[in-house]
Amino acid sequence: MKPYRNGEIWDFEHQMPVAAGAGDVILGVDGGTTSTVCICMPILPFSDPLPDPVPVLARAVAGCTNHNSVGEAAARETLEQVMAEALAKSGSNRSAVRAVCLAVSGVNHPTDQQRILDWMRDIFPSHVRLYVQNDAVAALACGTLGKLHGCVLIAGTGTIAYGFTEDGREARAAGAGPTLGDWGSGYGIAAQALTAVVRANDGRGPDTKLTASIVEELGLSSPDELIGWTYADPSWARIAALVPVVVSCAEAGDEVANNILFDSVQELGLSVKAVVQRLGLCGPEGKDSFPLVMVGGVLEANKRWDIGKEVIKCISKDYPGAVPIRPKVEPAVGAALLAWNFFMNESLKEAFKS
Repeated sequence: MKPYRNGEIWDFEHQMPVAAGAGDVILGVDGGTTSTVCICMPILPFSDPLPDPVPVLARAVAGCTNHNSVGEAAARETLEQVMAEALAKSGSNRSAVRAVCLAVSGVNHPTDQQRILDWMRDIFPSHVRLYVQNDAVAALACGTLGKLHGCVLIAGTGTIAYGFTEDGREARAAGAGPTLGDWGSGYGIAAQALTAVVRANDGRGPDTKLTASIVEELGLSSPDELIGWTYADPSWARIAALVPVVVSCAEAGDEVANNILFDSVQELGLSVKAVVQRLGLCGPEGKDSFPLVMVGGVLEANKRWDIGKEVIKCISKDYPGAVPIRPKVEPAVGAALLAWNFFMNESLKEAFKS
């Protein structure tokens, strides 16, 4: 390991001895636009099925690590802090780590992966296997318990659809961020609602219950203050937090809010359909079954207006073989299972060669 500028983050390694009997561990990191979770997991025997529940030694939570949202320096520091905290909580240190999978939003190109890998190599000992993926890959793995096959739809602050075939081909749709149209995401839904309020207020659009509801939710005195509120801090998660207000207005019968949600369902369905079609996950006749992992707050079934349920209906009309999966473990566990799978497969290949 090279000396690193944030070395104080790792001071605990000198102050706290590794717990007696501590073994090798794996780190899995799920870095999203709203929050980042790191879990520390023991090395598991290479067997099937996996233990239920999957053992987790420690869990740590931090803020956003999407470099497109907060900048590269802030994203790196947050990632390092959350990994250090998980290791400290588990009574372990970097020497015990065998593999790390960083699954973070904003990793959209091999150059993104390589840049993060280079930085990670400065932090961890040379024996540690390092893997970098988009956060959608960990979300898929948390539904399939580490197997990369099927399609995942994430709809939280942002949205993306990502798929893998059993022979390793992959494809994605959406996930380009709000500037390029993250329609169907929490940000996209809330931004459309804010736009509808502005349009209603100046006479370009129809009246909507969203106006009074959003003004009240934000503690403003009038819709005229909405522009100032928006640009005072246009962070994605802050805007996306208004989604429950949109859903409530839709449930109350507001036509504008309902149209926003219906449009979002169509956009989310299109993302999945694009991935399924490009990869042929549905088979030549369009009826083969495949896992469809559903992740993210927008898709959670906690309201009468169930966006996730409507998305499944939309997809099933064209691809009846889609098998919806609501993961039992969080994406950070999926990232750890990916690291474990990659590590064990590479270790087995090396053992056969020797």
